Amino acid sequence: MTFATLGLIEPLLRALETLGYQTPTPVQAQAIPAVLAGRDLMAAAQTGTGKTAGFAVPLLQLLTMEGPKVSANSVRALILCPTRELAEQVHASVAEYAQNLPLTTYAVYGGVSINPQMMKLRKGVDVLVATPGRLIDLFRQNALKLNQLQTLVLDEADRMLDLGFSEELANIYRMLPKKRQTLLFSATFSDEIRQLAGQMLNDPLTVEVSPRNVAANTVKQWVVPVDKKRKAELFVHLMRKGRWKQVLVFAKTRNGVDALVEKLQGLGINADGIHGDKPQATRQRALDRFKSSDVQILVATDVAARGLDIEDLPLVVNFDLPIVAEDYIHRIGRTGRAGNTGEAISLVCADEVNMLSAIEMLTRQTLTRKMEQDFEPEHRVPDTDATGQVVKKPKKPKKPKASGGGKRNLGKWVESGEVSVAEPSIKPVRKVPAFNTGPRKKK
Repeated sequence: MTFATLGLIEPLLRALETLGYQTPTPVQAQAIPAVLAGRDLMAAAQTGTGKTAGFAVPLLQLLTMEGPKVSANSVRALILCPTRELAEQVHASVAEYAQNLPLTTYAVYGGVSINPQMMKLRKGVDVLVATPGRLIDLFRQNALKLNQLQTLVLDEADRMLDLGFSEELANIYRMLPKKRQTLLFSATFSDEIRQLAGQMLNDPLTVEVSPRNVAANTVKQWVVPVDKKRKAELFVHLMRKGRWKQVLVFAKTRNGVDALVEKLQGLGINADGIHGDKPQATRQRALDRFKSSDVQILVATDVAARGLDIEDLPLVVNFDLPIVAEDYIHRIGRTGRAGNTGEAISLVCADEVNMLSAIEMLTRQTLTRKMEQDFEPEHRVPDTDATGQVVKKPKKPKKPKASGGGKRNLGKWVESGEVSVAEPSIKPVRKVPAFNTGPRKKK
């Protein structure tokens, strides 16, 4: 199968050829014809499966072939993304696909001034990529009209719900024209996603492709067990031992990012961090410095790391394991790209064992554990395997108690082979009184 057999027009085929696209991925092969046919679509696809081209390429063709010219302050297609970084990445791809078409594209998101975005929208935009919050701001300030909207795309819908955008999505739903095409892309079809689809989609075609739940064989992965309080100390030890030059580190929280960066900088290590509380300009500057090797260690949360594309990155470290197992695949996918080799190291403490088990079940492999000398954890990290279960050590059989004249137990007596159990409401006493097993005296 080729892109030409999917019914794409020549300007799009030329753009895809320029970008090196040769054969459609499974999600593209199924999604492109459905979108061209005008169907609503509900697709299960993760980052890295080619989903952006799966919805953007046919969407651009529809806009080129159908519909009136875009009006002032209006948009003809809207792509909603959960984060600023992903919005930028999606917009960059859309602009590349549209390079030979007479269409305008733009991206809007928070963290930057709204005024330039309002100015850009005055002439109207064919394809707008937006984060939910900034889209609502623009709509409420009358800088954006949605009455001309033909197609809505919800990209990474599960991530939008994870980040608490359900209320924003409900508000956006009320802003949309009822007659439209809606495309929903999600890593999984949870109950919440199905409920959202039931509200926003009309008789959708369902497309499910095999998730990219196995890391590339170019990435060597392993786990180092450690106590939680010693993670930062272990990280510095491993960095100096391995003479790491460029490392992308993932932490679970914004405070965790700031704390690790502060510690590293205090040791004279050139480190910086990015997370959702930092202004967009600050985050972009940190990323640019990391790419140019001016920053040795870049610490990020999953939200801020969405859309990061770093060439020749040798190493990823999971300082904290992700709450969502699929994010592990996204994280370690930052290294070992384009045929290069890479490493992914996870520092795991005892209270992360369930997250580790979920990752191993998703990737269908048991991650190798390497104990680091002098950092053996006091709180043991239980064994796990690819079945998704925490492996419990078999309990040692209890030794039978030595039998005496009378067996005594709390709440019941054992006497002459007969058991008399106390009533449940009677609390057992701590000390069992001496019991005379001899014959009773007649009164």
